[in-house]
Amino acid sequence: MTLYEDLKWRGLIKDMTSPELIEKLNEGGLTFYIGTDPTADSMHLGHLSSFLLPKRLKDAGHNPILLVGGGTGLIGDPRPTEERDMKSKEEILKNYEGLKRQAEKLFGFEVVNNLDWYKDINMIDFLRDYGKYFTVNYMLDKDIIRRRLEEGISFTEFSYMILQALDFLHLHKTRGCDLQVAGSDQWGNITAGVDLIKKATGDTVYAFTMPLVTDSHGVKFGKSEGNALWLDKNKTSSYELYQFLVNVEDSMVIDYLKIYTFLSKEEIEKYEEVNKNEPHLRLAHKKLAEEIITFLHGHEEYDKAVHISDSLFKGNIKDLKEDELVDASKAMDSYELDSDTNLVDLLVNANIVTSKREAREFISNNSISINGDKVNDLDFIVRKENALYNKYTIIRKGKKKYFVIKHK
Repeated sequence: MTLYEDLKWRGLIKDMTSPELIEKLNEGGLTFYIGTDPTADSMHLGHLSSFLLPKRLKDAGHNPILLVGGGTGLIGDPRPTEERDMKSKEEILKNYEGLKRQAEKLFGFEVVNNLDWYKDINMIDFLRDYGKYFTVNYMLDKDIIRRRLEEGISFTEFSYMILQALDFLHLHKTRGCDLQVAGSDQWGNITAGVDLIKKATGDTVYAFTMPLVTDSHGVKFGKSEGNALWLDKNKTSSYELYQFLVNVEDSMVIDYLKIYTFLSKEEIEKYEEVNKNEPHLRLAHKKLAEEIITFLHGHEEYDKAVHISDSLFKGNIKDLKEDELVDASKAMDSYELDSDTNLVDLLVNANIVTSKREAREFISNNSISINGDKVNDLDFIVRKENALYNKYTIIRKGKKKYFVIKHK
């Protein structure tokens, strides 16, 4: 299978600027770039699919550049419905440094900052050297701009397209960059870059987009109750990542294996067969979790996540080391306790149950466990001296719902 055929099979190509790009992808040797703005100091799971694609291209003989937009991040890529909040220069710089370290460590890509060339351009030069190539009609025809016209769009965000096009032109002139790769929501911006280079230099360059990765309902993959799953394990633990991945939809897990792993077509098809015939085994889900977590954090972190999950499933809370318990507790609802408290009152106060009557029912029915031990004593007192590591009391309600009580 050629590189292009593999990318198509994995569902990683949506739109291309020219069919000529197919042969160029298969031949290797292109210098290309992919960009992201420093809206946070870590990438999240949604970014991972985007940056695994350049790794595939790099492994096939192409030359990647990662652009972290220290300049464009100060402006903000237009959202479909509303203006972005402006971030301070200090925050953008901090986020840039975080993303740069992360990208170099995970992917080994060269990282550039577009602020390095923006800072030397004054307004007159910007309008004369770049603005002259863009008609207002051309810009209004771009989908993201057209969708914002009713709500209104500032000149600042309206200009973002020109800045991104300028990035492509700069990298083409200075680094021989002939390809830009981006998510499908960036199609208008990247084709603006292709057009600018043609007008300014006469050169033909290329671009292609990847489909945005979503669940079966169209929600961006990697979002959990509105919160991103970060690639930084200090922001999202390997256990939290594991829990998310082993619980993805059966109907989507094979697609995710294609997008997020380097398993071969033959390997993935075997998991597809098992997922179809024996979905309860969740082998495809576990392999997805293993591949992603091992790539990000190493196999030791994956083993740690599995051990935490197994211990919680079996109720063996006391088997967890303190660092494992800390990681596990990040995925639990928490409540701080400053004194010894009757269990019935604690269940109500911590919103584990809705009433004292319900609390008594759960306790009497052996449906409450404290640190792995069933409790059916209505007068049971939760004490700090009995807490794990003198800090944590883990309450399980029913079979799966865990809560952490943090003792002050």
